[in-house]
Amino acid sequence: MPSSAKREAPAAARNRVPIGDVLAEQLPARGLVLEVASGTGEHALYLAGRFPSLDWQPSDPDPGALSSIAAWREDQQGANLREPIMLDAISKDWPVSSCDAVLCCNMVHISPWEATEGLFAGAARVLEGTAPLILYGPYLEDDVETVPSNLAFDAGLRARNPAWGLRRLADIDALAARHRFERSARISMPANNLILVFRKG
Repeated sequence: MPSSAKREAPAAARNRVPIGDVLAEQLPARGLVLEVASGTGEHALYLAGRFPSLDWQPSDPDPGALSSIAAWREDQQGANLREPIMLDAISKDWPVSSCDAVLCCNMVHISPWEATEGLFAGAARVLEGTAPLILYGPYLEDDVETVPSNLAFDAGLRARNPAWGLRRLADIDALAARHRFERSARISMPANNLILVFRKG
C-alpha cells in the first residue's frame, strides 16, 4: 500500500498516549480488541504497539479509511495488528463473531444516532461476560457545564450534518441499559473529552 494512502488526524497524535494510559487499566491482559471506526489507523498502529499481548482488529465502513489503516499497518513491527476489515456499526451482521473488548473513538458524535444504536447492539452480540465496550470523545452532561469550545464544536457538526452532534451522556446510558450494559467508569480526558466504559451487568 503506498504511503500516499495514509491519512493523518492531528488530534490522534495528541490524544493517543492518554487514551493508552486509560486503556492499560481497562483492557484485558490478552485477547482480541475490536476497534470500531478506526479512521486514519493511527490509533490502531500506536495501541497495537503499546499492547503487544493483545490482538488488534481495526475496522471502518469507509474504503479510504481502510486504505489508510492498511498503509499505517505497514509501519507496525509486531504481528498483533490485523488487516483492517469493513464494518458498518449500523449493520446487524458484523464480520467479527466474538472479541474480548470493543473500542470506539470519536464516532458517536460524527455519525447518525443509528450508528451508536448499532454499536451497542453489535457489542452486545460479540462481547461475553464483563468484557468492556469503551467509548472516547466529547459528550454533553446534564450536571456538568459544557465548555464553549464543545458547544461550538457541536454547532459546527450539526451545520455539516443535522444527524451529527454531541450526544447526551444520559441518552448513552439509557441506550446501554437496553442492551444490558452498565457504565462502570467515566474518565475525564484532555481537551474536554471523556472515556466511558460499559460492561454487561
